[in-house]
Amino acid sequence: MCSAGQLNVKTGTRRGAGPDDSRQPAVSGTDCGEEETMCVGVILGFPPEIARELQEWRASFGDPMAEVIPAHITLITTTPTQDWAATREHVREVARNQEPFDITISGTGSFRPVSPVVFVNVEEGFEECVKLHEKLQTGPLERMLPFPYHPHVTVAHDVAQENLDEAETVLRDYRATFPVVSMGLYEHDTNGIWQLREELDFGGDTDQAQQADPSHRGGRSSAAN
Repeated sequence: MCSAGQLNVKTGTRRGAGPDDSRQPAVSGTDCGEEETMCVGVILGFPPEIARELQEWRASFGDPMAEVIPAHITLITTTPTQDWAATREHVREVARNQEPFDITISGTGSFRPVSPVVFVNVEEGFEECVKLHEKLQTGPLERMLPFPYHPHVTVAHDVAQENLDEAETVLRDYRATFPVVSMGLYEHDTNGIWQLREELDFGGDTDQAQQADPSHRGGRSSAAN
């Protein structure tokens, strides 16, 4: 598994930046923490070597978020909740009932013209991600989204059109396969920073927050400063 840590992104840098589906209009940072409302996100992280490679590609396309957002697959975009205990138990229960699975990312796609985003496709594991999303986006995290959930790995967002074109072309033949064995539950704190609150192993004991284990293989949620 990749080492887990703090996703050190202030939403003032880019509206809604963090564990977010770049196709979805995120809840703004000013909505989080107001009137007993907090915001959470859930992601799948990548092995460090793959995450590092994709971050380097993202930086090469001129995306400043490459420095602060590690490669990941969003399961739950920025979502408000008023009950942290219920939310945590809900996410833990989903993790307890999820078996590890393999993911293959391959080729590129884009949300243009709706959103200036180029991404690497999720090929193998697509349905597993969709089912996880559907299970998570219930109960305390139930929320109507304006677009259908589409698992993907953002590699360029809100940059010049020529840079988006380059990203879509250069990574057209990119391919990587890895196991995912856990997911990360994040909170948007009062300082506007995404903090990893729990790393939840699939099919395991999630009664206690899991500690990051950099030596473990596979796709643990990777969040770096």
